[in-house]
Amino acid sequence: MAYWLLKSEPSVFSIDDLAQRKVSLWDGVRNYQARNFLRAMQAGDEALFYHSSCPEPGIAGTMTIARTAYPDPGQFNPDSPYFDPKSPADQPRWDGVDVRFGEKFAQLLPLAVLRTIPALAGLALLQKGSRLSVMPVTAAEWKTILKLATR
Repeated sequence: MAYWLLKSEPSVFSIDDLAQRKVSLWDGVRNYQARNFLRAMQAGDEALFYHSSCPEPGIAGTMTIARTAYPDPGQFNPDSPYFDPKSPADQPRWDGVDVRFGEKFAQLLPLAVLRTIPALAGLALLQKGSRLSVMPVTAAEWKTILKLATR
């Protein structure tokens, strides 16, 4: 099993939206490295749901990868904000995965707090210049974050 962190702006899609839907397509990823991480995900992998670009960014909860990567339908829809006219139907550029709601943390784990935890010093999210919306998390980082969430 692998562990991941996926970012979303809560004004677009939040942990509460996922809780309501139970399972949802994680779409709109338009960075090749992030897309490659999506393609590496396996059903059953665990992921952290990170709220980004908001007044208090942080980890809001967990989810499970429910379905491996498949073509993101938004890339073919001219009415979608994720439309990519250069993506050929026979070899799509962009993928998404289905995620299943895990849990919403009692309190958001703010980015500012994550930065103070020595065990998370190597977390990709905290590295200077790291702006990917999808990134791997080590098993040790995963355990540390879950421990912080239950305080």
